Amino acid sequence: MITAAPAEFAAALPGGGRLAGLDVGTKTIGLATCDASWSYASPAHTLAKGKFTHDFAALKAWVTSERLAGLVVGLPLNMDGTDSSRTQSVRAFARNLAPLGLPLLLWDERWSTAAVERAMIAEDLSRARRAERVDRLAAAYILQGAIDALSRQIPMPDTPDTEE
Repeated sequence: MITAAPAEFAAALPGGGRLAGLDVGTKTIGLATCDASWSYASPAHTLAKGKFTHDFAALKAWVTSERLAGLVVGLPLNMDGTDSSRTQSVRAFARNLAPLGLPLLLWDERWSTAAVERAMIAEDLSRARRAERVDRLAAAYILQGAIDALSRQIPMPDTPDTEE
């Protein structure tokens, strides 16, 4: 199931579970994960993009090893919210992930890379360090936005209190 509706995506994940964020670029795929209670997203790593069969095999192995329940894929919309050629390419990539058998949420990523770049510049990271990290940090930014929206719409069960 591929959707742009957070409520529909959450309904496909009745027990919650760990999610992955993907920032699909022309040369790389930034990856991030979140905890099962959808509290925080963390950058994972970056895959060099090649032939789809290779990309799919690498993603399938990663999804399996991380025991992920769903995917959030950044959708690069134009600033006015319309589709572009990049948007269509990412939608096709998302459709090709269907054999993974996981619910997939397409999430607006218009400001993700810019926000991450600004944060890294503020931390005074070199251009080389920023280039090395930007895709996985953008994936975490995309995923965090999605889980924040999901948590507002569908409250996750509280974890048991340890204080008594």
